[in-house]
Amino acid sequence: MLAPHRLAALDDLLVELNAASAQAILPLFRADHGLENKFAEGRGFDPVTEADKGAERAIRALLAERVPDHGVIGEEYGEDRPDAEFVWVLDPVDGTRAFVAGLPVWTTLIALRYQGRPVLGSIGQPFIGELFIGHAGGSRLIDTKGTRSLKVRDCPTFSSAIIATTDPEGCFGPAEMSAWQAVRKATRLARLGCDAYAYAMVAAGTLDLVMEAGLKSWDIECAVPLIEGAGGQVSDWRGEAIGKHGGQALITGDPACQAQALDLLASAAA
Repeated sequence: MLAPHRLAALDDLLVELNAASAQAILPLFRADHGLENKFAEGRGFDPVTEADKGAERAIRALLAERVPDHGVIGEEYGEDRPDAEFVWVLDPVDGTRAFVAGLPVWTTLIALRYQGRPVLGSIGQPFIGELFIGHAGGSRLIDTKGTRSLKVRDCPTFSSAIIATTDPEGCFGPAEMSAWQAVRKATRLARLGCDAYAYAMVAAGTLDLVMEAGLKSWDIECAVPLIEGAGGQVSDWRGEAIGKHGGQALITGDPACQAQALDLLASAAA
C-alpha cells in the first residue's frame, strides 16, 4: 500500500504536470494547432495536433526531472519502463476532435499506476479552469473558486439516470450498439460527445453513468481513482476490473445504478 505522505507528494506533482500541460496546450486552442491525420489518406480520420505532442513532451520532461525512475506510457510517444513500480499513463489531449472543433470538452488525462494498479488520477480542462483529482483518500475539484470535495450523487431509480457516451455510431460495434440502446431506453436523458469530461461529471454528481468501448489504457485509467475516490465505480461491461489495455468501460455513481446497468448489459449480451 502506498504511504499517505508519498501519495501526497505525488498528488502535488500531478498538479504541476497539469500546469505544464496547460501551458503547452492553451496557446493552440482555437488557434493554429497544426492538425495532422494519423491515418493514411482514405483510411479514416484520427487527428493529432501540436497541442497533443507538445503537452506530452512537457509532461515527460517534468517527470524525467522529478521522478526519473518512474515509467511512462503515453498516447503520442509510447512506452518507457512500463513495468516500473510507478508508471504514469498520459493522454495529453483526450477529445482531439472536440479540440479541433473549438469545443471546450477536451481534457488532459493523467493516471499513476503503483505496482500495476491506478492509484492517482486527474482530468484537467484548463480552458475553463477545472482540475479534477482523485485517489483513495478522496476526490476534489480545483477551480477558480478554490477546492471542493467531489461526491457522486444518488440515483434512486434507473429511469431517472442521466447517462453519456462519446460516439455510439463511431465507437460501438453492432452488439455494443444494441447494449447501449437498451440502457438508453431505460434511462431519462443521454448526452453525446463529451469524451472523458463525462467521467468528471460522474465524480461531480451531475451524471450517473458513462458507457464507452474501444478505449486504450490512457483513455480510462485516470478515471479509476477519481471515480472511486468520489464514491463511484469503474468496471468493464461485465462488472470486472478494467484491464491494462482498456476496452469497454462502465462508469457509475450510485452502486444501484451500476447493478441495474450490468443486468441490462447481461441481458443484451445474452
